[in-house]
Amino acid sequence: MGKYLIGTDIGTSGTKSVMVDLNGKVMASSLVEYQVLTPQALWAEQWPDVWVDATVKTIKAVLAEAKVNPAEVGGDCHQWLVRRNRGTL
Repeated sequence: MGKYLIGTDIGTSGTKSVMVDLNGKVMASSLVEYQVLTPQALWAEQWPDVWVDATVKTIKAVLAEAKVNPAEVGGDCHQWLVRRNRGTL
């Protein structure tokens, strides 16, 4: 296990990542906001690429802000995003 952990929450209006040490002290956090598409009344859409891009940006940002070597970060993932070969769901 690493010296630090990163948690990422992918929400409706944004993605937030937080880095903590093993005692729970917050080392850094980052938020990337995005819009919900509403192509017509009563419809709401989001594309997985927006979530993936926001996840990458927030994780890079917390690593940079905390000045931590990525090799010192441990973690676990409990969610999957399955995509077709052509990059679409």
